[in-house]
Amino acid sequence: MPELPEVETVRRTLKGLTLHKVIKEVVVNWVKMIKKPENAEEFSDALVGQEIKDVQRRGKFLLIVTTDFTIVSHLRMEGRYGLFSAEEPVDKHTHVIFYFEDGTELRYKDVRKFGTMHLFKKGEEQYALPLSQLGPEPFDSSFTIQNFKEGLAKTARSVKTALLDQKIVVGLGNIYVDEALFRSRIHPERPANTLKEKEIECLYQEIIATLSEAVEKGGSTIRSYVNSQGQIGMFQLELFVYGRKGEACKNCGATLERIIVGGRGTVFCPDCQKRK
Repeated sequence: MPELPEVETVRRTLKGLTLHKVIKEVVVNWVKMIKKPENAEEFSDALVGQEIKDVQRRGKFLLIVTTDFTIVSHLRMEGRYGLFSAEEPVDKHTHVIFYFEDGTELRYKDVRKFGTMHLFKKGEEQYALPLSQLGPEPFDSSFTIQNFKEGLAKTARSVKTALLDQKIVVGLGNIYVDEALFRSRIHPERPANTLKEKEIECLYQEIIATLSEAVEKGGSTIRSYVNSQGQIGMFQLELFVYGRKGEACKNCGATLERIIVGGRGTVFCPDCQKRK
C-alpha cells in the first residue's frame, strides 16, 4: 500500500497535471468505489463544471480540491491516477474517469478495486471519516516531541503496531515503520510505553528523516507503485531492512530476520535491535 512518500509524490505530479482543468463529465464504472455519497450518480453530477483548484494530501489520502468540493481518495493497494488524451484506449481496470473540457481525461485505475473516494463540501472533509480521526502530519508543527511521547506512553501495544494506527502520527505504513525502527535501534515488538526518553527522541527524529528522504527520492517502488506520470520511486535502493529477510545487515553484518507483529510481516536486525 502506498505510504506518505508515495502519496506525496502522486500529489505533486497530479497537481501539475490537473490544476485549473474544468470537469465536463465524470463516469464511474465501479460504483462500490464511491463511498460518499452513496449514489455514484450524485458524485458524478456534483462535479460537473467544477475546476481543479488544488491537490493536497492528508496522511495516505489524496485530497482533490475543486471549486466547491473535496474528493478524498485512498489508493489502497493498486490505485493509480493518470492523465490521458481522449484517443488513448481505456484500460479494463479503469474505474473512474474525469473528462475535462480541454479534451484530456484523468483516469483512475485499480486492478484490485480496493480504492475509495468520498465527496465532501469543501472544508467539511476534516470533520468526518475517514480523515477526522487521523493524527498529526510528521512534517507539521503539530507533530511535537511532547505529543509523540504522550501518545506512546498511553499504549502497551508494540511500538510498531502503535505507529501503524495513524493516530499518533500519520503516513507510516509497513515499509517506513520498519525503517525508522531500525534507524532508531528499537525492536519492533517493544511495548510502546516502555521506550525511554532518548529512544523516543531518536525515533521521532528518524521518522521525520526517513520520510523526508523517501519523499525526496519519489517514494519506494515495491511491487507496482508508480506516480501519476508512470515514474517509479527510488527509495527502495536505500532500504535497510524492509524486504531484506535473510540478507546481511548493512550496519553490523548480522542476518536480518522476519517476524509477524500485529499481523504484519516485519524485518529487523537481531543485533542492532535487541529486545530489552
